Amino acid sequence: MRHAPHLVVSISGHGFGHVAQTSPILNALHKLRPEVRFTIRSSAPLTHLCTRIHAPFTPLPSEGDIGMVMSSALHVRAEESRALYRTFHTGWPERVANEAQLLRELGADMVFSNVGYLPLAGAQQAGIANAALCSLNWADIFRHYCGDGAITRQIQSCYANADAFLRATPGMAMNDLQNLLPVAPIADIGRNRRDELNRHLKLSPQEKLVLVSMGGIASRLPVENWPRIEGVRYLVQSSWQTHHPDAITLEALPMCFGDLLASSDALLCKPGYGSFVEAASCGIPVL
Repeated sequence: MRHAPHLVVSISGHGFGHVAQTSPILNALHKLRPEVRFTIRSSAPLTHLCTRIHAPFTPLPSEGDIGMVMSSALHVRAEESRALYRTFHTGWPERVANEAQLLRELGADMVFSNVGYLPLAGAQQAGIANAALCSLNWADIFRHYCGDGAITRQIQSCYANADAFLRATPGMAMNDLQNLLPVAPIADIGRNRRDELNRHLKLSPQEKLVLVSMGGIASRLPVENWPRIEGVRYLVQSSWQTHHPDAITLEALPMCFGDLLASSDALLCKPGYGSFVEAASCGIPVL
C-alpha cells in the first residue's frame, strides 16, 4: 500500500497573519495532492484554523513560538520578551532533540513552518525536509528589539539551514538568508456579497460599512466613544462587547471574514500582512 505523504505544519498564533499566509498554500496543495495528510501545530484558535484551512487536518496543540510579548496591537514589551527567549533557549540542544524525536514519532515527511524556528531545528536534526514561509522572521525582529547575541544567532541558524525560506511579498528584506525564495503576495480573496449583506442588515445602498479588525491580536478599540457619523456602520468582533448604536457584531453575520472584507467600504486595522494584502486584493481602502 502506497504511503500517504505526511506534512507537519507549524503556524504561529502571534496574530492571524500567519494563518492567513499559510492557509491558501495548504488549500492549493490539497487540491493538487489530496493524498497528502496534514498535521497542524498551532496556538491559534482551532475555530479560526477551521474557517481558513479547507482541507482535512489533524490538530496538535502547540505551545507556539514566543513572537514578541505585546501590551496591545501596537506596543511591544521588549524586556519581557527578552526574558522569555532566555528561558526558551536555556538547554537549547535538549529542546531541539525533543522536537526531533516528536517529529520522528509523528512520521513527518516534511515540516512547513510559519514561522517558528524550533520545528525547523528539530526537522534538521532528524533529517526531515523542512521549509519556512513568512513575510518576517523572529531573528530579525528579536535583534531589533533585544539586540544581537547568542539567541539571535541560534534563531538565525534555524532559518538559514532550512531547505528554503519562502519570503512572502511584501516582506522584510532578509538579505542574510542565502536560501531565501521571494514569492508573490499570498491572499485568500473573499467574494463581494454586498447586496446580500445590505438585505440581511436592512441597509440602504448609500450606507457605508467599515470593518474594524486588529488581526487576531488581543487589543480593543474604544468604539463606544467614537462619534456617530451619518450613514456609517462599523463591523466589530463580539468579544469587544461594544455598545455603539452603529456597531454590528461581525460573528453574527452569515459570511466568512474574507467575504465581509470584500463587501466592506473600508478596513480599519493595525499594520498586518493578512489585513493589508487581502484588502489590497479586493480593492478595499485601509485606514
